[in-house]
Amino acid sequence: MAELPAFARAQYAFTAHIRDPERCPRPPDVDERRMAVYRELIYNNLEGFLAANFPVVRQVLGEGAWEGLVRGFLRSHRCHSPLFSEIGLELLGYLHGDGRDSAQDPPFLLELAHYEWVELALSISDADAPAIDTAGDPLTGVPVLSPLAWSLTYRFPVHRIGPGFQPREPAKEPTHLLVYRDRNDQVRFLEINPTTQRLLELLQAHPAWSGFAILNQIATELAHPEPQRLIVAGRQLLGDLRGRGVILGTRP
Repeated sequence: MAELPAFARAQYAFTAHIRDPERCPRPPDVDERRMAVYRELIYNNLEGFLAANFPVVRQVLGEGAWEGLVRGFLRSHRCHSPLFSEIGLELLGYLHGDGRDSAQDPPFLLELAHYEWVELALSISDADAPAIDTAGDPLTGVPVLSPLAWSLTYRFPVHRIGPGFQPREPAKEPTHLLVYRDRNDQVRFLEINPTTQRLLELLQAHPAWSGFAILNQIATELAHPEPQRLIVAGRQLLGDLRGRGVILGTRP
């Protein structure tokens, strides 16, 4: 490989020092006072974006561990997107990667970070809603799930984690959460039971099924002794989900 031109070598040395000032020396032809401006500007901007996206992660880690996380991300991660709005997703990639020492991480860190990232992802999503019949019956018709409604399952109760509650072991039962953007463009979080989680899963997996078919499938899976009672309760659930904007209507 041909040797890099001088200007390219200077750029690599400059950015390497910004990323890792402890191990990469400052280029000798750059004044320390000027270099410090770049170091602080880059770190402070990055830390500010991440702190806004992951406020609970920052709280539970504490200042020292949080700074170590941000500096490790700056030093080691190579971003795939230039967009500021995707820095949070890049941090998830860094946390999930194998190239960092995660021994000191709280066991819930990755799930908590994902939970916090979801709020930003949904708030800025421009996913298009399909054509719908807003007056259709989601039981007899084919319900249309909003593309801005995500059903999530975590090992830890991430919606309860904070400075005063930091579990060391996963819960006995998984935590199911519905996160959605309502008609007023507000992101909402709702803890749901396994039956509702399964209904949402089937709505996504079988977009041509009627609400009745989905509820009947759930009754079969549960070996419910009185399927009709489940259908009645399920009709109320479908109506509640439509009221929240999770179900937009039915296929026309």
